[in-house]
Amino acid sequence: MENMKTIDLFAGAGGITEGFRQAGASCIFANDFNSNACETFRHNHPGVETVAGPIQELDTAQIRTHAQLERGELDVLVGGPPCQGFSINAPERFLEDPRNSLFKHYLRFVDEFAPKLFMFENVPGMLSLGGGKLFDTIIGQMQDRGYRTSAKILLSAHYGVPQVRWRMIILGSRIGEAPQHPEATHFYQGRPNFKGGATIATRLVPFDEYLLSPAVTLAEAISDLPPLEVGAGDEVSNYGKTRKLSAFAETMKRDSNELYNHTANRLSKINLERLSHIKAGDAWTAIPFDLLPAGMKKARSSDHTMRYGRLQWSALAGTMMTKCDPHWGAVFHPEQQRTFTIREAARIQSFPDTYRFFGPRVAQYGQVGNAVPVLMAKAIADSLAEYLTKTPAPALCR
Repeated sequence: MENMKTIDLFAGAGGITEGFRQAGASCIFANDFNSNACETFRHNHPGVETVAGPIQELDTAQIRTHAQLERGELDVLVGGPPCQGFSINAPERFLEDPRNSLFKHYLRFVDEFAPKLFMFENVPGMLSLGGGKLFDTIIGQMQDRGYRTSAKILLSAHYGVPQVRWRMIILGSRIGEAPQHPEATHFYQGRPNFKGGATIATRLVPFDEYLLSPAVTLAEAISDLPPLEVGAGDEVSNYGKTRKLSAFAETMKRDSNELYNHTANRLSKINLERLSHIKAGDAWTAIPFDLLPAGMKKARSSDHTMRYGRLQWSALAGTMMTKCDPHWGAVFHPEQQRTFTIREAARIQSFPDTYRFFGPRVAQYGQVGNAVPVLMAKAIADSLAEYLTKTPAPALCR
């Protein structure tokens, strides 16, 4: 379907909107409370009305009037509000808890725009909160509004993203049967590492390896980028010496003449010394005992398995985090003595090289780490576009 119209709430830097844009969609409005993320969103999606600030302060009727849309004309509402105030003892009072005002205001947009479809994304752990009652509450709220829903926990690696990242994706339709989630295009046998969601997580069987493309490795994702010393790099630079590109890297580099955000964090003297002992594929257990952080000297070898990890070229990255901190996980470059740059993290999230991030470096890492992987979002958008093409929308009572 051409020109599928979307609204992106809790948009962050725009990973979902970029994926939908690549699928031919057109975002007409976006909101996030983070001003740095909104600066990034505006730069990369200059035609979209982007409002920085609390969703609680938005006038939904005014937004719809300004967009010149009747109720029911919006194709897809996307977004994933956090739900922090759920109590298993009083799930019926879920919307009354001020901590859940974000979801309440997401529902305001649903009520005002009556979108044909919605896409709700969140962490897989949401399914286990309150023994599943939170999930039931969210589904119930959407079904009360006439939406038929389907939910799956998708793995980014199944859509050509060089990363093992799971996301809960709830899709809903008020114009027909519940939309189906996109089928995997790449083979990777991920193991769900969360509670409560294994039953709805996408799983592949060994035979699928013969039917699907191989998973994209870290080497294919970032090995063509210029080498850097620790703490070096510029916000805008050039690609330097031409290197052989993988199909993934060619796609990421398309239409890009400058290299943005290829900047590496500084490391403390003690972390540089720790890193000197860590080979590709190793983590904190390779660090000599006397160099370990105090808290980790008491840890078992099976604990904190990927802290201070250095990834292998032949592997996939773990979930990109909001901080490029070795104490959090595997963020060391496979062969260079540093952590990942913003650009490398963005490649791992499948952002194209034309996508530029703004704000302090710590804010840029947060924007990248919080994003839904672009190619996963594109796969969902392609699936929803096909659904809209095949499902005529009935008239909506006003």
